[in-house]
Amino acid sequence: MSRLLPFSKYQGLGNDFILLDNRHQPSLLLSPEQVKFWCDRHFGIGADGVIFLLQDPDGQWGMRLINSDGSEGEMCGNGIRCLAKFMQSLGIPAEQNQYAVQTGAGLMLVNVTADGLVTVDMGEPALLARQIPTTLVPADAKAIAVPLFVADQTWSVTLVSMGNPHCVTFVKDLDQVDYTAVGPLFEHHPVFPNRTNTEFIAVLDRHTLKMRVWERGAGATLACGTGACASVVAGVLNNLCDRQCRVQLLGGDLHIHWLEATNHVLMTGSADLVFQGTMLVR
Repeated sequence: MSRLLPFSKYQGLGNDFILLDNRHQPSLLLSPEQVKFWCDRHFGIGADGVIFLLQDPDGQWGMRLINSDGSEGEMCGNGIRCLAKFMQSLGIPAEQNQYAVQTGAGLMLVNVTADGLVTVDMGEPALLARQIPTTLVPADAKAIAVPLFVADQTWSVTLVSMGNPHCVTFVKDLDQVDYTAVGPLFEHHPVFPNRTNTEFIAVLDRHTLKMRVWERGAGATLACGTGACASVVAGVLNNLCDRQCRVQLLGGDLHIHWLEATNHVLMTGSADLVFQGTMLVR
């Protein structure tokens, strides 16, 4: 039976999401096929994915992300910033100025600051091959500046998990990289059993990175929060940048700080409401 379902659309640096209040029933309000339709930019609302706000019987907040292709993502940095603003709009009070949100990548602490920006404690990066996961190097080894053959050339890649897999490669000139063409080849490369996000990075200076991204399940997007975090981690591991960096994306800038004391990565950026409405669920 068809029904009208209220939604809010948010964007974080142009990475856009449909937000649904899913607190009051255990199953997701939309199926993966319905998510694909809603995310279609011609026939639906248009988005990179749908984020469902959950709450378990103990009161713990939760986030589920279904990508625009119907696959599920463990975590999304831009998405969780949008979720925090959505929670704020629903009148959900933040405890000690932060929301604790359970994700597929673990518990994330999210703080909406007085200036409207959102800071997320993204936790510790994972670097072992079995944690990515990848078969590019042995399971208990790290893949730092390792060669990977893609699209008739060898790329030097560094692999990082921020709760989801990232393949980071540093290039001299981003304008010479057709990342929309090679991105899918990285994503579906056989060394990544769960596929991968891919970041193409130009180092502008020790504190500034320029990034283009091909996201697993969403394709070329204007920004990727977990990708920006992974790129700074990879830059530090390759001695190309410092632990505090501004990452320039097509949709704007993210500020990333990989804390030496705790090994946690902090991400700060914007998240804004675009519009609200109702959509027919068939």
